[in-house]
Amino acid sequence: MAKDSYLVGLIGSGIGPSLSPALHEREADRQGLRYLYRLIDIDRLGRAPEAVGDLLRAARDLGFDGLNITHPCKQLVIEHLDALDPRAEALGAVNTVVLDDGRAVGHNTDITGFATSFARGLPDVPLERVVQLGAGGAGAAVAHAVLTLGAGQVTVVDPVAPRAAALADSLNRHFGGGRAVPAAPRELAALLRHADGVVHATPTGMAAHPGLPFPADLLHSGLWIAEVVYRPLETELLRTARALGCATLDGGGMAVFQAADAFRLVTGREPDSARMLADIAELAGAVGTPR
Repeated sequence: MAKDSYLVGLIGSGIGPSLSPALHEREADRQGLRYLYRLIDIDRLGRAPEAVGDLLRAARDLGFDGLNITHPCKQLVIEHLDALDPRAEALGAVNTVVLDDGRAVGHNTDITGFATSFARGLPDVPLERVVQLGAGGAGAAVAHAVLTLGAGQVTVVDPVAPRAAALADSLNRHFGGGRAVPAAPRELAALLRHADGVVHATPTGMAAHPGLPFPADLLHSGLWIAEVVYRPLETELLRTARALGCATLDGGGMAVFQAADAFRLVTGREPDSARMLADIAELAGAVGTPR
C-alpha cells in the first residue's frame, strides 16, 4: 500500500539557502502527501564530511524515508550504503539515498537532471570541445551527461590532478578512449581560447563560496556557459558571461529535474516537473533559459 507520509533530508555543507525543501514539499502538497524535508548541515552541526556515515545511520534510526546528498559528501557516502543503482556506481557519486526495509540504496539523479536541463536550455550549441571545471561528485554526473548528449571531447580541469585523471579515465572506459582528457587550472587560458563551451561544476559561486572560478578575462563571446550552482541562480560567472554576450544556462533547471527524479524514487509517485519549474521561478527568479 502506498504511503502518504514521508520524512526526507538533505546532507551537505552550507545548505541553508537550499531550495530543495520548498521544491519537494510544494509538489508533495499538491499530491496530498504529508512530506517533511529537513536540512542536515554539517557546518551547523560542526561535523566533518566524513561524518556522513554517522548521519546516515541516525536518519535510518529516526525513520527517514530518503536523503539527498550534496557537496562535499556525494562520494564519501558510498561506502555506507547497502546497494548502488548502476548509474550511481558508474559515476562513483550519489545524490539520493532511498531508505526502505532497513536498506540504504544510492542513486544519482544529477546526470538526468543536468541532461534534461541542458537539452531544454541550450539545445543548439556546439559540443565538439567542452571544458569542464570540477571533477567532484557533481562533476562526474555532468560530464557523463554532456558526453551522453553527444559532446566530442570533454577536458576535465581540477586543481587535484589525480581526481581529474580518475574522472577522465572513468569517462573513457564508459564512452570510449579519447572522449575525456584531464587538465590543470594553469592550462585554462589556452583551453578556453579554442573551446565551444564551459560547464562549471565546482562550489564557487554558491552563497557560501562567492566569486569567479577563473579570471574574467579568460571569457569570450564565442563560449557558452552552463552552471551547476543554482543558489544564487545568477552567479558571478553567469553575470560576467552574459555581459560578454555568451549563451548561458543557470543551475535551476538541473536542480528541478534532479529533484523531480529524487521525489519519484522516494515516493513512487510521478512529479509534475513543469509545476516544479514554476516553483523555482517563483522562489529564485527566472530559471533555465539561455540569455
